[in-house]
Amino acid sequence: MKRLGLTLVAALCLTVTTYAAGNQPVSETAKWESTINVSRLSKYLNLDGKQHDEVAEIIEFFNQEMARATNAKKDREQKLRNAVYGNLKLMKKTLDKEQYANYAKVLNVTLRNKGIDIQ
Repeated sequence: MKRLGLTLVAALCLTVTTYAAGNQPVSETAKWESTINVSRLSKYLNLDGKQHDEVAEIIEFFNQEMARATNAKKDREQKLRNAVYGNLKLMKKTLDKEQYANYAKVLNVTLRNKGIDIQ
């Protein structure tokens, strides 16, 4: 009976550890995956047709720049910072003040969830 109890406890610990390891934030060295859903973002920001097209292009460019930055061997921090601030600069030209403020919040949360901290 004692062995069965210990086996169950060990199996439970292994399951919990495996589950918790999958929920850890991604480090800065991880590859950037384009996970920004333009359609959802468009609905959230209440974009018109022209803005939607421009935002889609900006997001595509941003994903390419982030992929380059995370693959870089030199100046990774600087390239990440340039990609993020370049994205914000382009979005500021495309969005109105309220939309831009909401976008900045979403981008900040997305980057933090990915384990990327740009200061």
